[in-house]
Amino acid sequence: MREISVDVETWPIAGAFTISRGSKTEAEVVTVTIRENGFTGRGECVPYGRYGETVKDVVASIKTIGRAISDGLTRDELHPVMTRGAGRNAVDCALWDLEAKSRGIPVWKLASLPEPQALTTAYTLSLGEPDAMREAARAAAARPLLKLKLGGSGDDIARVAAVREGAPNATLIVDANEGWKADDVLPMAAELAKFGVALIEQPLPAKEDEALRGLTCPIPLCADESAHGLEGITRLAGLYQYINVKLDKTGGLTEALSVVRCARRRNLKIMVGCMVATSLAMAPAMLIAQGAEFVDLDGPLLLAKDREHGIRFEGSLMLPAEGALWG
Repeated sequence: MREISVDVETWPIAGAFTISRGSKTEAEVVTVTIRENGFTGRGECVPYGRYGETVKDVVASIKTIGRAISDGLTRDELHPVMTRGAGRNAVDCALWDLEAKSRGIPVWKLASLPEPQALTTAYTLSLGEPDAMREAARAAAARPLLKLKLGGSGDDIARVAAVREGAPNATLIVDANEGWKADDVLPMAAELAKFGVALIEQPLPAKEDEALRGLTCPIPLCADESAHGLEGITRLAGLYQYINVKLDKTGGLTEALSVVRCARRRNLKIMVGCMVATSLAMAPAMLIAQGAEFVDLDGPLLLAKDREHGIRFEGSLMLPAEGALWG
């Protein structure tokens, strides 16, 4: 019989991480460990208040299906009995890891994927005053891809201008975190295009993004808070050019693989993102990030420390995870 344990861990952030919805100095993650016949599989998730999740509720949801997991619940059986979200992600990834360890086959082979290669990740600059963001950009100017958190205020253009001054050669992504109004999108995009911005994430609140239908925007738009699982992709294809795939939103690697395939069929390009978390959460995301147009898996780079056997970074280049970590 399997044994399952659920733990809550706190990992300090290097400084603070600030977006339009608030600031935090530590990342609280939920980890799932499943043991069977001497083998151990692990998964990690970040409950996210924006989606109505709390650490307490996510832990409770995992414990609710603990007996079924102990009795041998499979990944395919997991999805109908557990709601999509962070908790299901941790369980799903732990089951993938357990199978890989017990069979002696890496997850990428189990999933019929190409062997993972090193990836260049974006590096996130927290929301701040323009001068502070300029200095942060200078400190990160050698990184090829920077992602800026914006605030939905009149200072956003000044923030982007300051970052461009600090990092003149970096490709820039801006993340509005649902902070703009419909009338802002085209004027803001026209201004941002002057600074060579390559992508705008989630400009409008998810419930208001129908206003983007038919819009001809000078910068591609990417759905984040609007993009979760398979059922919404057809609608998104008429509003955005990219979707940001995050395992905590899809509820695990299993559905994320299907989401990527479905999005490609609808001519949506792929960004793979993450919450602020350790390398244990990044390792499965790296598998779906192979071939993605943009990769944003910098969670461990934002932490003061990472877990043992963490992913090795050479600047913004992230190397494939070791089997001792996951997969």
